[in-house]
Amino acid sequence: MSPLIGLLVVWGVLTAILIILLIYRSTLTMHEDDQLFLNESDTHMEQEQAEVLSKVNKISPYVKVLGAVSGVLILVIAGIYLYQGLSNTLP
Repeated sequence: MSPLIGLLVVWGVLTAILIILLIYRSTLTMHEDDQLFLNESDTHMEQEQAEVLSKVNKISPYVKVLGAVSGVLILVIAGIYLYQGLSNTLP
């Protein structure tokens, strides 16, 4: 197995995890309100919003890191592919 195929598999797994996290974050933010007008009887809604915000803040660093790693990895894969292609065509 060439290193390029191994890198593609690793990239595919990391990108799949990233997509799952992005879908999860978007489902969380669908339930998040930008602005709440609450009276004292609606404190449970405020707690729900705080929980949603806490979950979103918890997964945001993972989304950023996985996005950066996925981007760098695809650039490395493209570089290796180009290098192999150029080295095979030169005499």
